[in-house]
Amino acid sequence: MVLKPTRRVAAALSSAALSLAFLAGCSSDNVSCGLDQCTVTIDREVNASASVLGVEAKFVSADANTVTLEVAGEQISLTKGQQAVQVAGLAVALDSVTGDTVSFQVARN
Repeated sequence: MVLKPTRRVAAALSSAALSLAFLAGCSSDNVSCGLDQCTVTIDREVNASASVLGVEAKFVSADANTVTLEVAGEQISLTKGQQAVQVAGLAVALDSVTGDTVSFQVARN
């Protein structure tokens, strides 16, 4: 089967868009992704969440050094300087906690 030029272009554009969406692995404005790792910055409020690498990460609570998140339905606690916590095939590590935001890294294992 031979595709007409317009069909080939449409197929190529569709494939490129799908590839970019897959590589990004994230669906929120507050998520910045590379190939297998994302940096997430969410507001420090009860309903804050982000979709990253196929899972939902929700803010639960925080103090000066520790943040509790719900990632893929599991609650995890992250501490500044601590190694990444393993959950749902991902490694999650705390970057920073401010009065307004929480920033953390999510990477595929």
